[in-house]
Amino acid sequence: MAQAPPEHPSQHRGTNMPRVADFNEGVVLNSIRRSAGGRSRVELTTETGLSAQTVSNICRRLLDQGLILETGKQAVAFGKPRTMLELNPAGSYAVGVHIDPAAITYVLLDFTGAVVVDASHPTPAAQDPDSVLALMSEQIEALIGRAPIDRNRILGVGIASPGPVDVERGLVLDPPHLPNWHRVPLCDHLRAATGLPVLLDKDVIAGAVAELWAGGGEGPSDFLFLYFGTGVGAGIVMDDVVVRGISSNAGDVGLLPVTAVEFGDHYRHPFRAFWETGSPHMLATEAVSAGVLPPDTDLETPAAVVTAFERLSSLADDGDEGAVAIVERAARFTASAILTVTNLLDVGNVVIGGATWEAIAPHFLRVIPPIVSGGSISHQLHGITITGTTLGSDVAAIGAACLVLDDRFSPRPSTLQVGR
Repeated sequence: MAQAPPEHPSQHRGTNMPRVADFNEGVVLNSIRRSAGGRSRVELTTETGLSAQTVSNICRRLLDQGLILETGKQAVAFGKPRTMLELNPAGSYAVGVHIDPAAITYVLLDFTGAVVVDASHPTPAAQDPDSVLALMSEQIEALIGRAPIDRNRILGVGIASPGPVDVERGLVLDPPHLPNWHRVPLCDHLRAATGLPVLLDKDVIAGAVAELWAGGGEGPSDFLFLYFGTGVGAGIVMDDVVVRGISSNAGDVGLLPVTAVEFGDHYRHPFRAFWETGSPHMLATEAVSAGVLPPDTDLETPAAVVTAFERLSSLADDGDEGAVAIVERAARFTASAILTVTNLLDVGNVVIGGATWEAIAPHFLRVIPPIVSGGSISHQLHGITITGTTLGSDVAAIGAACLVLDDRFSPRPSTLQVGR
């Protein structure tokens, strides 16, 4: 008769050989993925610490599964040339969908994280989530239909949504700017409509996963991803693992106190909440109040707000003094937020992206770095590199697809534990 589990189980859990094998396979695949020019078996043995026989066996399995390719030879000083291994773009595919109050974006990625096909449309004004989900299902099928791929190679659909979300149940929970989206069973609906597995995560977390999977080459393993869309948010990556929190809703920085005034030991100026200083709606509203934008500027819908925000950014690009002042003040507020979070986490890299990022990127990347450099508590030990994403305005949709790839292939120490 089997023993009953202990009433208070230990927080340390064991593992078994199949889990170790899966983990090691993920380690090897991750090493190949992060190298722009691929890896040889010898390099994989050195980098992973696994035995040459283990690496050879794993590579054979990955080749048999069509996940990697032998792509050529690399000359070495002594011995025969080494065979290079790279990801097979056609090895797997994933669909990503980003739900933003202003627009819904769709992408289909190959195994390297490259976009095969994409599409987008304004988010319907209808407040009935069922009609929006029906439209999303149709758009996903149309996207797959346009892609010259084997549908059987599609691993699933990833959804990036404004939070809060219930990841375990696949529910969207009352996100701002999406009226009547109360406990919407998004994953169940799309799973039934497409026949594919569906994963859900916050848009800021998806953006951080995108930087890990599709950001290109050997990027940093610890960084802050700052997201600008209809709102603001932050994704945190430590040691190549995205920090999700106990409910997978980490990254809400809207209430973070920020200032546009550089401060020292005797700071006297009031702080503001970050969401008041960085969202397109607040900046466009400020521009209307200051006379930078016309008083009749439409700010009634998220799409209209984005249009007004882009007009403000365009005026700043043209040198309009009022527009420049508003955008640069927002950049200083953002520098304050970055300082607080990077000082808290002690990370040396910040990547900024999102649906509205490209419009303000030149101004922010000019203003923010010197402020952060001067205020970092660790400036004597390391610098803080601040860059814009290379993935464009669709970074959240790309990240949504990467959720599927990351869930299937990334090595996580927690997966070694029995019961996880």
